[in-house]
Amino acid sequence: MGRQAANNAIRPLPVRNGVAPSYLWLDEDRAGGMLAFLCDQFPAVGEAAWRARMARGEVVDGAGCVLDAGSEVRRGMRIWYYREIEAETPIPFEEQVLFRDEHLVVVDKPHFLPMTPSGRFLRETLLVRLKDKLGLPHLTPIHRLDRETAGVVIFSHCEASRGAYQSLFQQRSVEKAYEALAAPMAGRSFPFTHRSRMVDGTPFFRMQEVEGEPNSETLVDVIGQRGDAWLYRLEPHTGRKHQLRVHMASLGAPILNDAFYPVALPCKGDDFTKPLKLLARSIAFRDPLSGQQRRFDSGRVLD
Repeated sequence: MGRQAANNAIRPLPVRNGVAPSYLWLDEDRAGGMLAFLCDQFPAVGEAAWRARMARGEVVDGAGCVLDAGSEVRRGMRIWYYREIEAETPIPFEEQVLFRDEHLVVVDKPHFLPMTPSGRFLRETLLVRLKDKLGLPHLTPIHRLDRETAGVVIFSHCEASRGAYQSLFQQRSVEKAYEALAAPMAGRSFPFTHRSRMVDGTPFFRMQEVEGEPNSETLVDVIGQRGDAWLYRLEPHTGRKHQLRVHMASLGAPILNDAFYPVALPCKGDDFTKPLKLLARSIAFRDPLSGQQRRFDSGRVLD
C-alpha cells in the first residue's frame, strides 16, 4: 500500500490551513472495517484520534464520501485524510517573500525551516506556511534547499507554466550562487573547480565521494573573511544532494556548524543556536515565458 501528500491530484478534501490532504491506495480487501484497518496501518495515531477525524468528516473515499468505523476496506480504494502532528515545535524564524507574479513566488528561507512536510514537521514547513499565508493551494517548489540551509528558493503556483520553469533546473539553465563560512584552505589558488563522484553514503541521510567518473562539480572562490573563518562563494554546476557540504568537507574545510560532514554528529533536536553557515545567495535565469533576465538575491547575512 502506498501513501503520500496530495499535490496535483483531484482532492475530495480541500487544503486546510496550508495542509494538503494525504491519501492511501488500498491493494487488498480487509475484514473488520475501516477503523480497525486505519489503527493497524497507523499504530502511532491511535483509535481515539481516528474516531475524532471520522466524526469531523475528515476521512473520505475518492468520491468524497465520508468513511466511518464500519466502512468496508476494498481493494482499489483511495482513502483521503489529513496528516496531523500533536506537538510540533514552532520554528522561531520567518521567511520573506522576495517576488510574486502570476506564475512564481520567490522566497528567502530561514535556517532550520524544512521545505515540505515530512517526519516530525508539518505546519512548520515553508510550503505549508506559504500556502496558508498566501492562499495558494497549488503552490509547489521548483527546487529545494536542505532544512539547514537558508536563502533563495523558487515556487510555482501556476500549473500551466510550471513545466517551463522546472525545465530550467533540469537543463541546468539556472545560475546559483551560495555563500559559506568555513576554515581557510591554505596553499590553494582561487577560484578553482572541485569535481567528484558522489553516491549515497552511510548513514542513509549522508552522501559520500568515491572513485569514478565525476557526477558533481562546484566552483569555489574566496570573497572575504569573518574572524578566523573565510567567506566562500560556491557555484554548483550540478545539483547533487548535499553537494556543497560534501565538497567543502572533502577539501578539508567543512562548513561551520555542519552536523553531517565530515562526520555525523548526534541529533541536535530543536536546538536553534548553531545554524549551518550556508546561504543560497542568489538565483538568476532567463524567464522562459517573457525572455526577461531575472535575478533574486537573499537579504540574509552569514556572521
